[in-house]
Amino acid sequence: MKTPRRAANPRDAAEALFSPAKKPAAAPVERPVLPNARELVTLKLDSEVLAYFQSAGPGWQDRINTTLRAAMNDEN
Repeated sequence: MKTPRRAANPRDAAEALFSPAKKPAAAPVERPVLPNARELVTLKLDSEVLAYFQSAGPGWQDRINTTLRAAMNDEN
């Protein structure tokens, strides 16, 4: 008797999709932290906030960073 190409039971089919990987993933590589290095992130801002910073032209990301740094320093 041949094994069917598809699992007869939907649960068995789902379990086959989410079965554990055969070999463990490699450990993450530790990278040294560089002072004052910038990091690429995704950030959701209100459209009015974004429009305000972009209205002064290029450099709006630096202006947002400066404003956030000032807020951070105000708390200390």
